[in-house]
Amino acid sequence: MATFLLSNAKVFLPCVPSASSSSHSTIQIVCRSETCSIVTSRRAIALSLATAAGFLSGANYKAGAAILEADEDDELMEKVKRDRKKRLEINSSTQEKAYLQDVVYKLSKIGQAIEQKDLAEANSVIVSAKDTEWLQKVNAALNKLSSSEEEKTEADLFQLSMASLISSITEKDEEGSKIAFVASATAFEKWTTLSGLAGQLKGL
Repeated sequence: MATFLLSNAKVFLPCVPSASSSSHSTIQIVCRSETCSIVTSRRAIALSLATAAGFLSGANYKAGAAILEADEDDELMEKVKRDRKKRLEINSSTQEKAYLQDVVYKLSKIGQAIEQKDLAEANSVIVSAKDTEWLQKVNAALNKLSSSEEEKTEADLFQLSMASLISSITEKDEEGSKIAFVASATAFEKWTTLSGLAGQLKGL
């Protein structure tokens, strides 16, 4: 009898031995059932947590995607508004466009004179014009019609390059005049492309 109990005790350690073999066996069966129930409960909880985590993860992804899509829509709408405002400003800026058209003509003449190494002629185009304030008016027009940072950057480069061009021509520096002319023409052309005025100015 003692041997039977000891054998059962070794097999079912979680159970507390009792004085009766039948009672002990019953307790062992109950213990086994409880152990199975606990394991089953743990598996169910783990499965539930995994399912909930997956659901939350998917929900968070969808929510994040919706936010990004909304932000993109807002940015697109803002860009459309800016472009529309820009077109209205350009269409109503007849005088500014006239100043910019004058720059195209003057740069063409200055470029031809520099190519022919005739800095005196290039200088006459700059300083002998009827409107001696033409460059100031051009700079003002560029500043007024520049809306983006890129446009403002190119407008600043044009103004700096033109100042260098005038200085080089005045000092009869042929090489410096060529470099400054290319820089001025390039900056102006880039600005007209960015601003959308390239197709409205003749000679570009």
